[in-house]
Amino acid sequence: MALSKTKLILHPVRMKIIQSLIGRELTVQQLAARIKDVPQATLYRHLGKLLEADLIKVVQENQIRGTVEKVYALKEQTVTSQEEFFNLSKEEHLELFLTFAAQLAGLYENYLNQEDIDLVRDGVSYRVANLYLSDTEFLDLVQKIGGLIQEAALNDPTPQRKARNFASIVIPESRKK
Repeated sequence: MALSKTKLILHPVRMKIIQSLIGRELTVQQLAARIKDVPQATLYRHLGKLLEADLIKVVQENQIRGTVEKVYALKEQTVTSQEEFFNLSKEEHLELFLTFAAQLAGLYENYLNQEDIDLVRDGVSYRVANLYLSDTEFLDLVQKIGGLIQEAALNDPTPQRKARNFASIVIPESRKK
């Protein structure tokens, strides 16, 4: 019986592989150097499962002393239209969300692995705020936040400006039956 993509992604080793591949193309040896607590044979096994589930791809094959070294990357999971987005299955929506969450976790891990971090100085924060808003109030809030983000996105890089990743997630509470 095949694992759902959600369960596949949530496995700790596969999550580490996915996080390591965010924005990168890596060989098994490079993955092993980043994920030191996982034996290389285990990496190969989990890479195979991720390939089979179509979550990663081989982007290059290098001939090295009679063997083939494969270079892996995340498979782009793109949604090209609003209609396509609305027609995704529940599992596909959850898969996209988990990929998004893995990317956030990878960004945060990269930040934490730096030598000189200061959570306050660097403006690190994450929180959940439970807001009670009418539909009109919610749309107004989203438009205001969107406008502020668009304005900030127009800033050119300068020595005084640090690049910051700003992510947002809006999840309505479950309707009680």
